Amino acid sequence: MIPHPVSHTRTAVTGRAGVVVDYRTGATTVLTGGALDAWLPAIRLNDAPEPVVVPTPGPSWGTHESAARLDTSDTPPWPWRVAALVSVALTLAVRQTGRSEHRFGRLVRLAEAGRALPPASTAHARAAVRSVRWAARAVPARIACLEESTAASLLLAVGGRGNVWRHGIAADPIRLHAWICDERGLPVEEPAHTGLYIAINASNPSGAEPR
Repeated sequence: MIPHPVSHTRTAVTGRAGVVVDYRTGATTVLTGGALDAWLPAIRLNDAPEPVVVPTPGPSWGTHESAARLDTSDTPPWPWRVAALVSVALTLAVRQTGRSEHRFGRLVRLAEAGRALPPASTAHARAAVRSVRWAARAVPARIACLEESTAASLLLAVGGRGNVWRHGIAADPIRLHAWICDERGLPVEEPAHTGLYIAINASNPSGAEPR
């Protein structure tokens, strides 16, 4: 079913397809052909932001289809590890508490909670991501890039520092990823091909407060 363009929907156009993400529910819809042709003019008649263009790279032959994250063998200091365990636990609690259809929206709001705080240094942002990844290995639960980046954002916010949380789309094939950026706007503890992802949440995507 074709969604309705509203303030909390984001659209990415790549090649001949359009990807629509509802930032309250996380529902992702791929539109092509006539459906895409009808959707793009409808955006201009509603409150939905303008679409973001995602370049289609050349054939990857599978070279960019690995998980968009780096593992690190560096063990963070124990205060960071303890705080990260708490941040991961809170992130999972927020994910599981409330209506399941608004789970994505709750995590987005949590990830953006510290966006008005003074930006964290690159060193602090790296420590947060590494600590969360360490904590994630100790928790028997599914923790993907959304939960990981949310927990890292929360960890920095609790320490009085903000960051730029990003959620983006890449093509070949179409895929989504979430990450945080440092004070220079660069992805933190991410592989080089994270640059293929085009952020679609440059403005506040949360829209109406989910419950």
